[in-house]
Amino acid sequence: MAEAVAEVGRFKANYAIERKIEPFYKGGKVQLDHTGKHLFCVCGTRVNILDVASGSVLQSLEQEDQEDITAFDLSPDDQVLVTASRALLLAQWAWREGSVTRLWKAVHTAPVAAMAFDPTSTLLATGGCDGGVRVWDTVRHYGTHHFRGSPGVVHLVSFHPDPSRLLLFSSAIDAAIRVWTLQDRSCLAVLSSHYSAVTSLSFSADGHTMLSSGRDKICVVWDLRSHQATKTVPVFESVEAAVLLPEEPAPELGVKSQGLHFLTAGDLGALRVWEVDSGQCVYKQQRPPGPGRELTHCALAPAAGLVLSVTADHNLLLYEARSLQLQKQFAGYSEEVLDVRFLGPEDSHVVVASNSPCLKVFELQTSSCQILHGHTDIILALDVFRKGWLFASCAKDQSIRVWRMNKAGQVACVAQGTGHTHGVGAICCSRLKESFLVTGSQDCTVKLWPIPQALTATSTAPDGGPVLLHAQATQRCHDKDINSVAVAPNDKLLATGSQDRTAKLWALPQLQLLGVFSGHRRGLWCVQFSPMDQVLATASADGTVKLWALQDFSCLKTFEGHDASVLKVTFVSRGTQLLSSGSDGLVKLWTVKSNECVRTLDAHEDKVWGLHCSRLDDRALTGASDSRVLLWKDVTEVEQAEEQAKREEQVVKQQELDNLLHEKQYLRALGLAISLDRPHTVLTVVQAIRRDPEACQKLEATVLRLRRDQKEALLRFCVTWNTNSRHCHEAQAVLGVLLRHEAPEELLAYEGVRASLEALLPYTERHFQRLSRTLQTATFLDFLWQNMKLPTLPTSAPMP
Repeated sequence: MAEAVAEVGRFKANYAIERKIEPFYKGGKVQLDHTGKHLFCVCGTRVNILDVASGSVLQSLEQEDQEDITAFDLSPDDQVLVTASRALLLAQWAWREGSVTRLWKAVHTAPVAAMAFDPTSTLLATGGCDGGVRVWDTVRHYGTHHFRGSPGVVHLVSFHPDPSRLLLFSSAIDAAIRVWTLQDRSCLAVLSSHYSAVTSLSFSADGHTMLSSGRDKICVVWDLRSHQATKTVPVFESVEAAVLLPEEPAPELGVKSQGLHFLTAGDLGALRVWEVDSGQCVYKQQRPPGPGRELTHCALAPAAGLVLSVTADHNLLLYEARSLQLQKQFAGYSEEVLDVRFLGPEDSHVVVASNSPCLKVFELQTSSCQILHGHTDIILALDVFRKGWLFASCAKDQSIRVWRMNKAGQVACVAQGTGHTHGVGAICCSRLKESFLVTGSQDCTVKLWPIPQALTATSTAPDGGPVLLHAQATQRCHDKDINSVAVAPNDKLLATGSQDRTAKLWALPQLQLLGVFSGHRRGLWCVQFSPMDQVLATASADGTVKLWALQDFSCLKTFEGHDASVLKVTFVSRGTQLLSSGSDGLVKLWTVKSNECVRTLDAHEDKVWGLHCSRLDDRALTGASDSRVLLWKDVTEVEQAEEQAKREEQVVKQQELDNLLHEKQYLRALGLAISLDRPHTVLTVVQAIRRDPEACQKLEATVLRLRRDQKEALLRFCVTWNTNSRHCHEAQAVLGVLLRHEAPEELLAYEGVRASLEALLPYTERHFQRLSRTLQTATFLDFLWQNMKLPTLPTSAPMP
């Protein structure tokens, strides 16, 4: 019996979310503050403010209209943030407190597409999709200028850096740059040199020179005194942002002369430095492989000495300005998360494979992120070796890669292999030693890849780059895509799960077929060996999880509960329980022995593709198509301890209540019973008071001395008691006290009093009808009794 209790004690009962890794940037403008400590970016209806040091979101600002943010800007003094929403409202924020200080209509007839403060932080320019440019005084709160004449969407506005010149620049879809003078309220000049959209404007320190960039693959240098183009530099890429660099030497960037140099970011995916005089590229950053590397934004924060660039797949990169050495990386948006794994010997990191060729490694303690490049197509699956330093990935590019994390937390690719003829969708590492890995592909084959001994040492990456892996064995295993492979804990067996509705068992390393598991009605998404028993778990698109015996390949148990495909399954609690995740966005905890679903965790909004448990079995990791990665903590023991403490407290309070009733301390007893929030216990106290010979006075005095919140609770309890004819007398007695001594306006101010009255009235009427019938019956009985009295017999005469 004791063993059974201990076994039950090890079962998990619940998980709670400990940590979330969520999208914070979905495209659009990104801005650093003056100090480089805070980063501002758009995420749908919100502007998120990140702490650059930790990577955590400090504030998430959303306007009252809850519409998408179309533009925002932070004032040069870092004090004021203004956002514009699709509902044509402008909001001015005290962003450190997260509060709106002013809200006003944009007056534009279409959403605001661009926004910029002047150098004094007092004027704000807005460019609208209606072709209008407006200027606002953010201190006195009124509109100062309205400039018309731009055709189509005004997607770029910028003030001249010299506030005394009162010049505003704007650009619309006609690829011209208009110069507006605030003093004369007119268009001073139209600068035409670009043939497609102008993407950025940058000014020199003296304010006499302006640099414009465009998607026509040129950058133009303008003399702002003559409003003439002085130089056109072909940069051979569609430029999204160009920044003039400070006129000081930076040998690491190829800046050796005192002339003008500028930095460009565009669809080539690399930052480049150009010399204006010669029109030559003097520095080019090395571009990582793979798609999604195009740069969509670039900004310089001179005071902080930082350069910020943004990639098309929403990664934010911070570089040291003088050398372009990478300082920080942030993954703004992960799209569809396809797999997740814990990393490190103590599960200190998390690696995420999303709908991208890049891997993202997050350190859980600091939120810092590394973005790993190597694959050239979407990464489909991950697995980690036993010690936690080495892990493997496979992708649609038909390749596999092995990565190693060093003790400093830095990850590098140490090996790669190719050989499959289609995308590789399943991978599993050896369980005992870091000796091999197995992959399954859409080409219906499984490959066994030995890991060279040199890679298992926790050292730096090989000098010659990643080692080439060669498959030791290849076996055609199924007739359709292989979705999952699993290696047994003893490294001697391999299980494969396929779209052909079967799972198969193979002997390693020869890949000899041992048996087939048939019974699912749809394709299999996951296979998993039990860590303790000779059992295999399979998850299928038919919405079930099945357990199979390895000896005879028979089905032992079937778990039904998911409303859609079950995508992942894993054993927890030393093989006595299962965690499963499905297309319905749910994660379910099952107990194997009883086939019971112990808990359903509902926190994702889409398919949960990734599921992994920590080494200590106390945490779980899930990743889903809703772009969220959730870290779950096992709270079974905590909840059991809380429940035990609550029970003990209830016992103590119940004993105290009995003592108070025995001592006839009715006020304290009633207050204690109400605090327990148990209507029946309160009823017991009221009944005890009414049993007292001076019941009426005692009940009245006790109820009237209660606090307002206690009276409200007592009224709610009366509603419950009044539904039962046995307890209605106590309810009516309490109601009588309240109605006699509480003013109507005070009673109406009680919380929930209207709902209580609606519930009390019908039952009270029924009780009075029953009393009336009883009274009538009693009167009839009295009448019968009076009429049934026998006449007095005459006294008999005495005997003679």
